[in-house]
Amino acid sequence: MEIKIAKIAEGAVLPDYQSSGAACFDFYALEKTIIDPQSIAKIRTGLVIEVPRGSALLILPRSSTPGLGLRKPHSIGVVDSDYRGQADEVLIMLENTTSKPITVETLQRVAQGCVVRTPKVKWREISKNSLARKNRGGFGKTGKK
Repeated sequence: MEIKIAKIAEGAVLPDYQSSGAACFDFYALEKTIIDPQSIAKIRTGLVIEVPRGSALLILPRSSTPGLGLRKPHSIGVVDSDYRGQADEVLIMLENTTSKPITVETLQRVAQGCVVRTPKVKWREISKNSLARKNRGGFGKTGKK
């Protein structure tokens, strides 16, 4: 899949895969950012990505993020295919969960992303009596005895 991407800031780096088997590509911080304790910061990437219609870009935390005292406050970011204007820079939200300031350095890998297909669905409402009779036990109950 080929996706159009624009660098809108000097020093921006294109996302890349860190290994041949990587499912996701990494995003880099455009500039040094200090995140105050218990605060959220938007980390610039300097990139605008034209996500193909019928797809979405998912922005996910890297596995090392919690060990740095950071987390993505909304877990997964979603970039829709119509978020593609000149002012629609991809920003990575990070939250400092510690009691000390955390510095995100220029060109530090701050998140990972993947592009997924997002077919539009059409809902067909049915009665609850039409649902399958098998009961798995409810939300969070599979695999428990």
